[in-house]
Amino acid sequence: MGRTSDAREKILTSARRLIELNGYSPLGVAEICKAAGVPKGSFYYFFESKEALVRAVIDEEWDEERGGWKAILDGDGTPLERLRRLFEATAAEQRAGQQSCGTVSGCLFGNLTLELSNRTEPVRARLQEIFDAQVAMVRAVVEEARERGEVTVADGDAAARAVVAQIEGQVLFAKLYNDTGLLDTMWANCLALLGASPPARADAA
Repeated sequence: MGRTSDAREKILTSARRLIELNGYSPLGVAEICKAAGVPKGSFYYFFESKEALVRAVIDEEWDEERGGWKAILDGDGTPLERLRRLFEATAAEQRAGQQSCGTVSGCLFGNLTLELSNRTEPVRARLQEIFDAQVAMVRAVVEEARERGEVTVADGDAAARAVVAQIEGQVLFAKLYNDTGLLDTMWANCLALLGASPPARADAA
């Protein structure tokens, strides 16, 4: 049983890495299995198709990312401080990826949205669920900031969607230009979207 579980995880890990580097469309099952070091039969034991695999990759990525977002957005500090930490964590992740492989990999969900949302309904629907969940998490923080008088937006839901779109758009530009310096303006842009002033940083005291 241990060997079986290990094979599935190897396939997922290798597929995730290859999709981040080269996208989904050019990726073949044989290439995935070679990278994972497992026989091709193992692939079809766990996944009925390449599309089933990419859905599993998306779910695994979201399980990890959701935990990170929740830890930050439900953590200590004012609403704006927590939002700032989310932006900083996003930029740090992209910089770490660039240092590791030489290029900015971007957001897996954003990349697959551009590549697959018009081609496969199950993937499009799952990505929509994930972005809706991100918006809901951000919306809770924005609404808290509104109650405290820290932001001036009238519509918390629209503002939260703009914040998530800001993250996705800036990460997309960083990937396009292979320049993580483009992420430096994310927080200032977010404050402008929310009609807020930069909060005092506790770590600057």
